[in-house]
Amino acid sequence: MLTLLWSPVPHVPFTNRPSTPRGPSTTMLGTTASAYQPALMHNGRKGKAVSSRSMASKTQVGFIGLGNMGKPMAKNLLKHGYPVIATDVFPESCKELQELGAQIVDNPAEVADQADRVVTMLPSSPNVIEVYTGPNGILKKVKKGSLLIDSSTIDPAVSKEMAVAAEKMGAVFMDAPVSGGVGAASSGKLTFMVGGVEEEFTAAQELLTCMGANVVYCGAVGTGQAAKICNNMLLAIGMIGTSETMNLGIRLGLDPKLLAKILNMSSGRCWSSDTYNPVPGVMEGVPSGNNYQGGFGTQLMAKDLGLAQTTATNTKTPVPLGSLAHQIYRMMCARGYSGKDFSSVFQFLREDEENEGQ
Repeated sequence: MLTLLWSPVPHVPFTNRPSTPRGPSTTMLGTTASAYQPALMHNGRKGKAVSSRSMASKTQVGFIGLGNMGKPMAKNLLKHGYPVIATDVFPESCKELQELGAQIVDNPAEVADQADRVVTMLPSSPNVIEVYTGPNGILKKVKKGSLLIDSSTIDPAVSKEMAVAAEKMGAVFMDAPVSGGVGAASSGKLTFMVGGVEEEFTAAQELLTCMGANVVYCGAVGTGQAAKICNNMLLAIGMIGTSETMNLGIRLGLDPKLLAKILNMSSGRCWSSDTYNPVPGVMEGVPSGNNYQGGFGTQLMAKDLGLAQTTATNTKTPVPLGSLAHQIYRMMCARGYSGKDFSSVFQFLREDEENEGQ
């Protein structure tokens, strides 16, 4: 666990900090127009204010982590007119974004050196620690006044450590994990759960609304992660329950599409049944219809459930169903399901059935 000693410094909201020009086209780096003009700008009619959001500067944004979630998120920033400078540990992941106009650099430090606003989307806590504090990490070249937004799902304690490390360098760190999956990332309809200094929320929201339909302020650093961990524990439990229910109905002779239709007009309806059904052939455009490829990996779900277990233990919170879900997804990883979408728990249950019948 990373431990840092630091001294508190006066906090200046990101939107009110003077920027450092880096060239003729970057005169308002990392700020909104409202930082340079009166708080309310009128359109000529008394009382009718023009939103400062509409006048936000389209200056360069850094993006680190171009996986299944990060790449479509970065693409949406480009679509909204933000120049993007990006990097990923796998160079091949950068090609599509580069073709769309993004600047690609070798490491996170180079991103932080050229952008005052940086978004990270990484698989796990160790990855976040490395990207922020490693030899070529963000904090090696971060500029004072930079806004660092981490959308990874990690241990809330690590988010707090990164915030301390960032503040020591004069930067601001906020955790902003997401919900919605690859589909929502592509369509720009993610839900962001944001933790950090409240005065920075507006600045973070400016970027996050380009990638999501809902941006919710949760509280201090780490509370975004807390909300995400709770959500994913419920998601796993719900997916297992939906898979068991669909499997039982099929064994009782029900047509899976009919059963799904009935569930979705009844009290058993949930996201796993009506939006992300785990049974092949019931829905189009979901991983179950593509041999469980794409989507949210079983290994990542097992990781998130592990985070839930750790925090439950630390807070002495009973989570019996969450514990069982964790064990099921860990068994799936051991049985070769790591790379498949987490809805493949339906296939896993069917496989167990078939093995028992032999």
